[in-house]
Amino acid sequence: MHAQAIVFQNPQSLDMRALALPHLGAADVELQVEYTGISTGTERLLWNGTMPTFPGMGYPLVPGYETVGRVLRAGDAASLKVGTRVFVPGSQCFTDARNLFGGSASRLVVPASRATEIKESLAEQGVLFALGATAYHAHSAAGTQQPDLIVGHGVLGRMIARLAVIAGAKPVVWETNPARRTGAEGYEVIDPSTDTRRNYKCICDVSGAGHLLNELIGRLAPGGEVVLAGFYEEPLSFIFPPAFMREARIRVAAQWAPQDLLDVIALAADGRLSLDGLITHQHDATQADAAYRTAFGDADCLKMVLDWRQTQ
Repeated sequence: MHAQAIVFQNPQSLDMRALALPHLGAADVELQVEYTGISTGTERLLWNGTMPTFPGMGYPLVPGYETVGRVLRAGDAASLKVGTRVFVPGSQCFTDARNLFGGSASRLVVPASRATEIKESLAEQGVLFALGATAYHAHSAAGTQQPDLIVGHGVLGRMIARLAVIAGAKPVVWETNPARRTGAEGYEVIDPSTDTRRNYKCICDVSGAGHLLNELIGRLAPGGEVVLAGFYEEPLSFIFPPAFMREARIRVAAQWAPQDLLDVIALAADGRLSLDGLITHQHDATQADAAYRTAFGDADCLKMVLDWRQTQ
């Protein structure tokens, strides 16, 4: 068996080629992929060749950890039925290329435990659940607090803001790009240069801009927290005295856990979490090269989705 897969041969060099799939195990499912999302955070670093040392890093690689597909075949011990629409956060099924993150292909073979059933009506919106789970883990999981300032109004920032509103918070979002200040649902988006407030209890940075750390620490109330929820390619540092005077805390939001994904899917399923307005661009998978360049180069592109339904 083979799948058509997107392969980063080297930075900014993309190809689509056939890769061998493994045999289906008893607890595995084979997926016919319908949609995959392009991440403008981690995948941008893979595309640019600026990803820091990371487990599994190297070229050629199959990117993608935002996959929606249908179960085409199921092993005898698999828990999912044929025809079920599922979300999958990537795969490890290819041997001809590195799987970082292994989800951008026409077919995948994955353990059934790695595939999560989603509502039929979600269709391509299902690719957003990886970012949704990331947002939930950062501020809605046990032991975390909701932000009153979010830095960045991309998809992840919007997800965090929407979840905060659901939790009863009233966050403010900083966004430097005027075109991205629209689309707020129950919260305010402002130009950071107009903000004079310096008593934020919890600031969430999703910008990936490490140079902002000192500025954010300076905006904290005493005992406040900065949460780093972006992905940073350069080493981070900060000036100690302002952090010392505020007894500031800095927390890194780690990878989401399986329960985070289930909680976000449940919020979307019952209508509390809206996924509307987040996907702005969609290309056929055969146009992947143009799609990646648009996703990473067009400021109007919040989320690019690749449609695999004609590429099987």
